[in-house]
Amino acid sequence: MLLMIPGWFFGTALAQLSPGDLSEVHAHLEGISNCTKCHTLGSKVTNDKCLECHTELKVRIDAKKGYHASLKTRGRECTSCHSDHHGRKFEIVRFKTDEFDHSLTGYELTGAHSAQSCGDCHKSTNIANESIRKKKFTYLGLSTECLGCHKDYHQNTLSTTCTDCHGVDSFKPTTGFDHNNTKFPLTGKHQTVVCIDCHPKTTRNGVDFQEFAGKKHQNCTSCHTEPHQGKFGQRCIDCHTTESFHTIKGMTSFDHSKTNFKLENKHKQLTCVSCHKGNLTDPVKHSRCNDCHNDYHSGQFTTDGIVSDCAGCHTTKGFPGSSFTIERHNEGAFRLDGAHLATPCFVCHKKSETWNFRNIGTKCTDCHSNIHEQYLSKEYYPENNCRRCHKETVWSEIEFDHSTTRFALAGAHAEQTCRTCHFKKNEQGEEYQVFSELSSHCTTCHTDIHYGQFEVQGKINCLRCHEPNRWKIQQFNHNLTAFKLDGKHENLACSQCHKPVQKGVNNYILYKIGDTRCEHCH
Repeated sequence: MLLMIPGWFFGTALAQLSPGDLSEVHAHLEGISNCTKCHTLGSKVTNDKCLECHTELKVRIDAKKGYHASLKTRGRECTSCHSDHHGRKFEIVRFKTDEFDHSLTGYELTGAHSAQSCGDCHKSTNIANESIRKKKFTYLGLSTECLGCHKDYHQNTLSTTCTDCHGVDSFKPTTGFDHNNTKFPLTGKHQTVVCIDCHPKTTRNGVDFQEFAGKKHQNCTSCHTEPHQGKFGQRCIDCHTTESFHTIKGMTSFDHSKTNFKLENKHKQLTCVSCHKGNLTDPVKHSRCNDCHNDYHSGQFTTDGIVSDCAGCHTTKGFPGSSFTIERHNEGAFRLDGAHLATPCFVCHKKSETWNFRNIGTKCTDCHSNIHEQYLSKEYYPENNCRRCHKETVWSEIEFDHSTTRFALAGAHAEQTCRTCHFKKNEQGEEYQVFSELSSHCTTCHTDIHYGQFEVQGKINCLRCHEPNRWKIQQFNHNLTAFKLDGKHENLACSQCHKPVQKGVNNYILYKIGDTRCEHCH
């Protein structure tokens, strides 16, 4: 009895669990172990179970798009339309296509679309999503964009929204296109021209192609032959209208400002024949000033073989004066600083009867006389560069590091002007310079009031006793002389031993006594 119960139960349970074979698309789910993939234990098949597998449908339902999110199917069970266990050949997706309301999908079939069969559009070649495209049978995956089904005849040269121009009944004519909304509205005779005359058919990428975008239209000569051989320029509309080439306008009161050369200031005072030497309709060069004016500066402003235009410095108000700024001057080889900022242009650039702007020099001595030429060593101002000592602000302001010479300035020497030592006067009272020949010995500038008493090998070093600030004797050690002070001698005043003497007309203190014997003083 116990052995019979499991057999009877198994057979009954199997019959209850599998009322029939699954359809071909669900055949891979056969078997008791797969039941819960569709069925909830103790319950029926639920939409959630279906959508766990059919994720592409779930995405559209969640986004409230497509037929399965429409009012007709919303809230219904999947099994109400798609039941299974009816055998392998059972069509789990079946409906009458000729009665199907396509507007429920979110894409209403109108015009030529309403005459198409389902298979004309619902085919794998129109499905962009690869995973959907692999399905053996599906209505999913189509785009509502025109180019989802139709080839882009315009090859990405126009808007991808075909309905901007085309209707749904037929590609031709382009009922939604209005040429007046383009950059070239059709006026006059252009309104009667057929499209193909301006937009010819060609071949691009191996297929037929008609060029619409990028069509040149800035000048009439893009389409029309110019019969005047350039005599009137390329702007036909200055004289012609689109009504007829034979309708001429604007010849009685010609507005020159409508050309690309507006007459301003001095140019307004000229007669037409001043510039239009031949026929008034002959083209006149006018892009550069020297197309009409001679180069007054004789090619001085030539760069890479091209003469700079006068407009760079002058205006149409007249050639006298210049718009050339200090800022532009400072971009050149010679920067204006200090006193040069206040120097008029003609001081440097018109030293003769004509203006000269090239090769006038950049060194100080190219304009200024070098008064130190014969007196100052080149090592202190290489290449005659006066800026090594002088400032451009005021010539009398001098900054020179005297320590770079063999005589560093200290004490009272640092307070002197350059002229104190380096500018002398001869017997006639004439001033002359002494720089490179100036000796560093004290007696070169100072009078030896000791008359050679402290001369050593022809030189006198005053700094042995005096300090450089105010000539005072800061420290003198008598013990370093030939007569050491000791005993009573230590407290004696200098004048006790060193008396004034008279030698010729010179009266001075005798420091080099010579005789150090006691009886010389005692």
